[in-house]
Amino acid sequence: QVQLVESGGGLVQAGGSLRLSCAASGRTFGTYDMAWFRQAPGKEREFVGALWRSGLTDYADSVKGRFTISRDDAKITMYMEMNSLKFEDTAVYYCAGRGSTSGKFDYWGQGTQVTVSS
Repeated sequence: QVQLVESGGGLVQAGGSLRLSCAASGRTFGTYDMAWFRQAPGKEREFVGALWRSGLTDYADSVKGRFTISRDDAKITMYMEMNSLKFEDTAVYYCAGRGSTSGKFDYWGQGTQVTVSS
């Protein structure tokens, strides 16, 4: 089992920055694909970015160039640096993990709220 705990959310003005953290327990990142999702009020949950077990990353077009995902293997923690935040980035952000190389993500954190004021 993998437990994921997000932190780092908060209130920030448009144009500002935040760094989210996702602390994992139980396993090392090398055997898991990790990702960030977000869900805004009244909207479907959407993919934000992924950090594959290979170390490669992918991002949604809406955040490409503004968000950066990284990890610290020693701390078993994944980070997402969010810069140039926009009002439409407001959402609950979730980190997720999966042991398989495809399909749904099996492990989810509780979410952390990010609110961007315009």
